[in-house]
Amino acid sequence: MRGDQPITIKPVAPTTNGQSVANVVADDSGRSILGLLQKAADMAKEDCVRAMDLAHKLSFELRAAEERVREAEAEATHFRERAQRAEAWLQRIHTEVEQTFFQKKDRGEPRQTPPSGQWSR
Repeated sequence: MRGDQPITIKPVAPTTNGQSVANVVADDSGRSILGLLQKAADMAKEDCVRAMDLAHKLSFELRAAEERVREAEAEATHFRERAQRAEAWLQRIHTEVEQTFFQKKDRGEPRQTPPSGQWSR
C-alpha cells in the first residue's frame, strides 16, 4: 500500500455460523411473528368452537321451548273447548229451569223444549 492513497475500510457485519447478525435478527423476528400468528389462529379456533357449542345449545333450548309452546297452545285449545261445552250446558240447564219452574201455570200450555240437536255437542 502506498502512503499517498487513503485506506478504505469496508464495514463487515459480524457473523454467526456464516450468517450476518441482520439475517439472524430477521429470522428470529419472522419466527416470532409466525408463532404469534399461530397462537392467534389457535385462539380464534377455540373461540369459534365455543361459539358453535353455544349456538348448538341455544338451538336445542329453542326447539324445546317451541315444543312447550305448542303443548301449551294445545292445552289452551282443549280447555277453551271444554269451557264452551260447559257454557252450552249451563245455558241448556238455565232454559230447562226457566221452562219447568217459571212458566205461567194459568196458561195451561205444555212445556216447551228446544228442538232436538240444538244443545248437543
